[in-house]
Amino acid sequence: MSETTTGLGIPTATAAPAPQVVAFKHGPEAQKFGWWWGTGRRKTAIARVRIRPGDGTFKVNGRDVNDYFTEERDRADVVAPLRSTEMLGKIEVQVTTKGGGYMGQAGAIRLGLARALRVYDANIEPILREHNYLTRDPREVERKKYGQAGARRRFQFSKR
Repeated sequence: MSETTTGLGIPTATAAPAPQVVAFKHGPEAQKFGWWWGTGRRKTAIARVRIRPGDGTFKVNGRDVNDYFTEERDRADVVAPLRSTEMLGKIEVQVTTKGGGYMGQAGAIRLGLARALRVYDANIEPILREHNYLTRDPREVERKKYGQAGARRRFQFSKR
């Protein structure tokens, strides 16, 4: 590419460089600051999950996963993608979650972890799809209607 100057002394390029097309890649090239990211949502809970190869530590909002989730059901739900892909103990996981309750947060973490694992290694995507870890649960809370006590519950009816 050769440069010429205009009458004002401003250099101008004679040939513009071709625009570079960057394709999204799965695998180690897709990492951001050494972490692979995944976002999960369930009801009103949102979880941002970061993973990287490591010693198997699992932190949720700065606390150990066993301290954060008191129910065994929630702990099992959170580590299910790691267990089915045989990555338990090989991946370091850090999660920031907010909103919802414990079950909603556990579901959001499960989806975010599965998405991060898919970016980390594209070869395990069929395993994650087989167990429905990459499918978002679309169920939400039904809104309350006017003239009723709740979404479906009516006020008590009195005949007399």
